[in-house]
Amino acid sequence: MEYILLIISAILVNNVVLAQFLGVCPFLGVSNKVSTAIGMSGAVTFVMVLATMATYLIYTYILLPLGIGFMQTITFILVIAALVQMVEIILKKISQGLYQALGIFLPLITTNCAVLGVAILVIQKEYNLITGVIYGGATALGFGLALIILAGIREQLELADIPKGMQGVPISLITAGILALAFMGFAGLV
Repeated sequence: MEYILLIISAILVNNVVLAQFLGVCPFLGVSNKVSTAIGMSGAVTFVMVLATMATYLIYTYILLPLGIGFMQTITFILVIAALVQMVEIILKKISQGLYQALGIFLPLITTNCAVLGVAILVIQKEYNLITGVIYGGATALGFGLALIILAGIREQLELADIPKGMQGVPISLITAGILALAFMGFAGLV
């Protein structure tokens, strides 16, 4: 039951983008098409779960025993960068279309503060490895859910008659704000 509450909380109540405002850059940048948003969600989920696992193990078994826990941020950034490079190489070999569709945004996962934020939150909340990985996966699913919803709305907005001054980024920010308000409705759920 504890894990179910953690998953629901990470996906809906404490959504990493809409409640904690982490990962806003790829959230707004990749949400033009649903297909690209799905690909980005998959890549972020893969990286976030692996990064959570790797950073937890490095922090627990290397940094803490050596008494250099204060090096967690720089260490986590390096680990995440290495994992993103690995994902980029794999995507280039497996799915050339998805690799080209993601374009510049795939390397941006390296600087996606949602991935780093989750790795740090797992340590701060003193989760064990299993709970941390579940939290990382659920947070990534919440990121993907918000990204795909916004992409679907933005695709529909292209068909709408929007005043010229509101087209593009302004209507996207307003839509993201309304989406965040909608997710606030889940606040009493957990």
